[in-house]
Parts: sequence; structure tokens; C-alpha cells
Amino acid sequence: MEEAVELSRVKHAKCATLYGNKAHEVAVESTLVRSLPGFSIVGMADQSIQESRERIKSALSSIHFEFPSQKITINLSPSDLKKEGSHFDLIIALLVAIQKERFTCNDFFIFGELGLDGKVKKTNAIFPIILSLASHISNLRVVVPLSLLPKIEQIPHIQAFGVETLHEALLFFKEKRFEKLTTKSISPLCESYLEIKGKSYFYPKEFPLDFSDVLGQHRAKRALNIAAAGMHNLLMEGSPGCGKSMSIKRLRYILPPQSIEEILESNAYYSLNEEECALSPLRPFRSPHHTASRPSIFGGGSTHAQAGEIALAHNGLLFFDEFPNFSKAVLESLREPLEDHRVLISRVNTKISYATKFLFAAAQNPCPCGNLLSQTHECRCSEVEINRYKNRISEPILDRIDFYIQMSETNSNEQGLSSYEMFENVLSAFVMQKNRGQKELNGKLNEHDTLQFCTLEPSAKERLEMAQNRFGLSQRSVHKVLRMARTIADMAQSHTICEKHLLEALSFRKR
Repeated sequence: MEEAVELSRVKHAKCATLYGNKAHEVAVESTLVRSLPGFSIVGMADQSIQESRERIKSALSSIHFEFPSQKITINLSPSDLKKEGSHFDLIIALLVAIQKERFTCNDFFIFGELGLDGKVKKTNAIFPIILSLASHISNLRVVVPLSLLPKIEQIPHIQAFGVETLHEALLFFKEKRFEKLTTKSISPLCESYLEIKGKSYFYPKEFPLDFSDVLGQHRAKRALNIAAAGMHNLLMEGSPGCGKSMSIKRLRYILPPQSIEEILESNAYYSLNEEECALSPLRPFRSPHHTASRPSIFGGGSTHAQAGEIALAHNGLLFFDEFPNFSKAVLESLREPLEDHRVLISRVNTKISYATKFLFAAAQNPCPCGNLLSQTHECRCSEVEINRYKNRISEPILDRIDFYIQMSETNSNEQGLSSYEMFENVLSAFVMQKNRGQKELNGKLNEHDTLQFCTLEPSAKERLEMAQNRFGLSQRSVHKVLRMARTIADMAQSHTICEKHLLEALSFRKR
């Protein structure tokens, strides 16, 4: 009988910890043991969790809780999984506070760091943890810091409740306030969105950097418009000052709309990297310097494999300025993320895979001095120097780039298309792609989907065979051309790829 009473005193609740970039459920247990007064946490808890004992004691004293003259033992299960993070504070404090109460809180995942005064604070780990849990747990119910609630509520199929203090969290379970709360309608992420086949896609309508500032360069603008509509990789070459970087920095604002899942996924990567980021339909933009190390771009770390620049650019744009000046190791490591849209980081302690589905944009000079294509300056480079400079980029890397855009110096004062007009073209092509039933945009289609969705007219098919024989195109290059032509056809609102669409796509291939 006495043993049954002791077992009933064990309180249970649920939390989770990050291992790599995935969340693992953690069962938190609390009990009082007849022993000298003490407070211990077991189950491979790291230093941040062990230090929580002092924060919890101070937070519990703020609600006038009197510690019993017994030993408090907290167990984090499974015990062979390393747990880390101060977000365990709230759940441990709640279990201690309700130890002699009759109610439980084991139907919820509870997250929050505690201040000494009992206030519940957010941490960078909470959002990616909940997003990961929501991907494989149906009808997920969570209690989170109130400041994080607006972001958590955007996650589909989740019930989230916000608390501001430990006392409020205690009353939430004691009075069963969750039974009285009705599900409220979640306001759209922003006013501008499209509804296609019952799914919402969000986009910004502001253009702080406008393509109307880029004078002339009509062919380059056309190529950039097509690249944005299908998320195709591109390489721009031209003399210094002709507008390469200026154009690519404006490309971010005309990229296609995003679903809420894509926005949340990008935001989770930023949280993993301890970067604060508001939920926004504006796609990510990353532009590492050419002196950046390989681990900083691809991710790494001796104990924890953190996300690098290419993971943070997921669903957005990754820009490499001065492309040939990046180290050979960085350039050759681009092959996997550009082809498979995923990068695997292997360490002794962890193996983590990050999605890398981004538009890759690069800019380079035509020669080391930059004046090879200039009409006003003389090139000082020898032929050997020019070949050495260009050979830094291998053929396999160039084969993964769709658009090659050569920009020349121009004295034109004509503005041409504005960002608003270019974005309208992107939207029309985006609607065509989604109505066709594509999960991915044209530039990221796999081989099977490329053959399924890129249907050619007979004359276009003959032209493609001629081009393949004449230019010696690899199978990868043929698929690239098909995907480019598909986007051009979508911008023209054509259901099949015509000969003119294919010829325009071939004109943007690097010779």
C-alpha cells in the first residue's frame, strides 16, 4: 500500500530537445523522496539544465511556494539522449509546484525559460523544436511564452497557449483554462496572398530596391525575370560597375510567393542559428564574402553541426559576388547542394542533413583586372592569367548553372521594366506552375517531373535534338534547358513549350 502511494506521487509531463535539427520528445518525471532536503536533475542534462535549479528555486519563491523537507528528483527520459536548453525551466518548476496537487499537465508539451521573478521567457530553440514536433505529431498542444505565441500560432494543426508568468501557468492547469478557450481564427501572415487549389501563398508588395534604378541592360533584366519566375541558378559576367551586384540585390524582391510551410521552415533555420527573424513572406537573402571559410558556408562545428550560409538561404537567394575568388574547396563543395538540394554535415557526434533549395546567383569579372569587355578601359591581363582566372570554376559547377548573363557597359538612360512589372510576370508564371500540379518550381524539378511537365511541340523537339548534337549537351544540360524553356513558356501563358521558347532558353546557356 505504501509503495502504491509513493508511485502515485510521480508526476509526468512532456517537453522536447533538439538533436541536430530534429526534435526528440522528452518525458519529464518528478517525485519526492524521503531523504535530506535536496534538488537533483538526472538524465544526461547539460549545464544549462543543471543551472536551472537556482532559477527555479527563485521563481517558485515568487509564488510563495514552500519547498518540502524531502528530496526533489527530476528525471529526463530517455536517459541515453543528451538534453540541452533553458526551455526546460518552466516544465520542471510546474512539476515541483504541483507535486502534492491532484491535477496533471501531461497532455501538453511545455516550454519556457524562467526569470528569477517568475516571468516566462522565450529561447531560440523553442520555435524549431515545436515546428519539428508538429511535422510528426497530430493535434499537438503546447504551452509557450506569451511573446512567442503569435509565431507559434502560424504553424498548421497545432493548439498553442501562451503564459507570461509561472503563476499564470500554474493557474492555467489548476483551473483547466484550456477547456474554456475557444479556437480563434488566425489572421493571414500578410495582406497580399494567392489562393491556389485551396492553399495560400504569401508575397510582399514593397520594393525598397527597384529594378527601375538599373538603366538599360534589357537582356539582363529579361534573364533575371525568367530566373526569378522559376528559381533558376544564374551567373552574371561583366566589367566592374556595369550593374551585376545591383541587379542581383533587387532580385530578392521579385521572387515567387511562399507557402506558410516554407516561411516557417526558413524561420526555423534562422532560430537554429540563434538569429532572431520575424515571420515574413520576403524570401531569405545571404551573401557571404569570398574570404568566408568552408564551414561557415556549408555548416559545421566540432560538437554541434550548425547551419551554414547555404542552409540559411533555403527557400531564398544565395549570392556569391567575385565568384572565382572563393576557395577551390568551397566552389567544388557546391556540387551537392546545387544538384540534390541538400547538404549532409557529418561529425563524430552528429550527422545532420539540411535542405538547400535556393536560387543560386553568382557574379564575376571577365578577367582579373575586370576590363576585358570594357569599351573604355584597356585590359592588362595576359591570356594565361585570363585562362587561370576562368578555370577556377570547373565545368561540373558551370553545368549546374542555368542562366549565363553577360553584361556590357551602357550609357542608356532608359529605365525599362520596374520591379512591380517584373513581379507581375513572376506571379503569372507561378500560377501556371501551381495549377499544373507542380510541388516544386520549374528550376527545382527532378528528372521525372521535368519530363512530365516540360512538354515540347514537335518542332521544338527537333531543335533540341539538333542543339544536343551540335553543342554536345549532357543529359543534365538538356534538362536544364527544358526547365528554362518551361518557365519562359509559363511567362507567355503557353501550356506547351514552343520553338521560340526553346531557342530563347538556349541563348542563355554558356557557350
